[in-house]
Amino acid sequence: MLQALQKLLGGIYDVPVTHDISEFLLTDRSRLPPALGANGADEQVLVATDRGTLWVTLYLEPAVLQRLASANPFEALHAGNIADYWTALEGVSHFVYLVWNASHDRPVTLLELELQGEIDKYVGSLWLLRAQNPGRFPGELHPLLFERARVDAELAGDRIGLYQRANAYAARFCRRLARTLRSTGSTDHAAAVAELRRFYRLSREPKFRHIDQAA
Repeated sequence: MLQALQKLLGGIYDVPVTHDISEFLLTDRSRLPPALGANGADEQVLVATDRGTLWVTLYLEPAVLQRLASANPFEALHAGNIADYWTALEGVSHFVYLVWNASHDRPVTLLELELQGEIDKYVGSLWLLRAQNPGRFPGELHPLLFERARVDAELAGDRIGLYQRANAYAARFCRRLARTLRSTGSTDHAAAVAELRRFYRLSREPKFRHIDQAA
């Protein structure tokens, strides 16, 4: 499942990552640092640096992976598995974005990471839903992800404003992307993919300026 998600994002953004995400996966909560293990989050990315080396670990709650194995979103993404799909996809998004930027010697802020994660949840869901039902555009996806979803204040703590900002900017970016993709024409699809790939490669401030200018 995680390898399929890594391949999905790598294909969309043309960012092949040579590291297999399954080799960086942790599913034993007891091995997390005490403060992180106690917060109950189903997905967490741990990052550390040591003498120029980046260390990344993705924690996912085993129950999430078990449910996805029994209701594979790559066969059918639906209301019963989309929450778990988003949990896993966000973790994979963080991993891919961190590794790709590190390979290009580029620093990454938490705000950038969360912005890209929110965008990837929308884009990764849209790609699957359109592949599974090419004749229908999932217009309900945007309000489900950006209007009905709420940041967990207990988990977010003093970073709640950061998560809310990332979500709000991602909503604006994806709303514009949806207008482009509503057409089934190959030209519109190619333009959307090109836009996604350009945006992925921007640094923090140009990303937010791009969204502000395009709104």
